[in-house]
Amino acid sequence: MMKKVIAAVLLISLLTVAIVQAVNKKADKPETASPTAAAQSGPSIGAKAPDFELKTLTGETVKLSDLKGKKVMLNFWATWCPPCKAEMPDMEQLHKEAGDDITILAVNIDPQLDVQGFVNEYKITFPILLDAEDAVNEKYQVLSIPSTYFIDSKGVIQNKFVGSMKLEEMKEFTSKLK
Repeated sequence: MMKKVIAAVLLISLLTVAIVQAVNKKADKPETASPTAAAQSGPSIGAKAPDFELKTLTGETVKLSDLKGKKVMLNFWATWCPPCKAEMPDMEQLHKEAGDDITILAVNIDPQLDVQGFVNEYKITFPILLDAEDAVNEKYQVLSIPSTYFIDSKGVIQNKFVGSMKLEEMKEFTSKLK
């Protein structure tokens, strides 16, 4: 009888320790960013878009402030990202349909990988910018990719979308730019 009582006390003690450790581990673990939290990071809607200068795959230099007077769709993406892969054909379609009305800049955050192979596979014709130093990614505080900023002709952020977009959504956000 005494062995059963000791075993029961020991079992309850072990369960209590396990529960306390599990609760503490959960409290220590950072929450994953919700789309709302991710959308709130980085430059705010209504703020001037932070300027940057990056090289394209072809070696040309693109500076955001040089595009003042143009509407810009600024997209952050990576070659390994499934949602990024999903939206690329729609971005290419928007680029073809919008022509010079919208400038699409796709900032790649993993330039050490085969970005050119990705561009060839998806037949992308809009500018791909390489953020080799991760400076623009940090400046825009990108927490989740893809993330897209919609910048008006005055250089002001009018909207931000976190996640993969469909062509209709891209058209809706770009149509509101002035």
